[in-house]
Amino acid sequence: MGKRGMGKFAVVSAIWGSSFTLIKVAVDAGVPPVWVAFFRCLFGALTLWLLCAVGRGGVPRDRRTWGHALVVAALLNSVPFTLLAHGETLVSSVLAGALNAITPLTTLVFALLIVPDERITWTRAVGLAVGFAGVLVVLGAWEGLSGDLVAGSLACLAAITCYGAGFAYTRRFFSSGPHSATALSAVQITCATAQLAVAAPVIGGLPTWPGTTAVAALGVLGAVGTGFAYVLNLDVIRDAGPTVASTVTYVTPLWSTALGVLLLSETAGWNTVVGGAIVVAGVLLARAPSARPKGQEKAPQVVRADKPGAG
Repeated sequence: MGKRGMGKFAVVSAIWGSSFTLIKVAVDAGVPPVWVAFFRCLFGALTLWLLCAVGRGGVPRDRRTWGHALVVAALLNSVPFTLLAHGETLVSSVLAGALNAITPLTTLVFALLIVPDERITWTRAVGLAVGFAGVLVVLGAWEGLSGDLVAGSLACLAAITCYGAGFAYTRRFFSSGPHSATALSAVQITCATAQLAVAAPVIGGLPTWPGTTAVAALGVLGAVGTGFAYVLNLDVIRDAGPTVASTVTYVTPLWSTALGVLLLSETAGWNTVVGGAIVVAGVLLARAPSARPKGQEKAPQVVRADKPGAG
């Protein structure tokens, strides 16, 4: 990857790493989690449709695409965005960002279940075990788990589980076809916005003005983190390939930790750092290519721009 590609990679990791800080700013200002998710999707959808208009890309009109988009939107956006925001009402953005590093592991679990060409191997099994052991270290399980830590962490882990299911579903049912990644993302985030427009008033009541800082945080979170970053990530995939692009998941916790400490005065204990490193080691093991007998290598596959573990 050249200097330009490295620059784009760094920007994507910073944007997605900062999303945890922006969510924390919004929920601490009193914005209900479901409304955080709604405005995040609303600003993201507006940005993506603007990019589609500028690029003059075709708009998907077939029922199949929109039907699968409704499922993907629930799994990757409306449900996990709400759960993650709820989790951050109870735990720090540093902890939420560290837990997000297990997204590739939950994705692998669901891929093994629903993607026909995925197979479990000893290396993958060990990687999964190491990764989830790392989660216990991040949580400091030996000190006992109770109260807000458990509730907040479970909400974040449920969101990450949704991401895993969503990415696997996207790979099998949604990412193929003639439509551009920008158009598919616009359809997906639009469906999520519609879902949350129905759910938010019921779950969170009517929204109130939370203050200029919180509104700015939601605007950046949606327009940049849920809009522009998806398209920028596609450029990284085209420049360096999907394998390199997906390693952004390893870097986002560094940004979320740094920003949480510097901007929100949160603390990052040794177990968060060590546990995060163990999680990354588990991911690397689980994603290691399996050896194949000579002459039985898989044919090259065309990979579309699935989003790897947005915060």
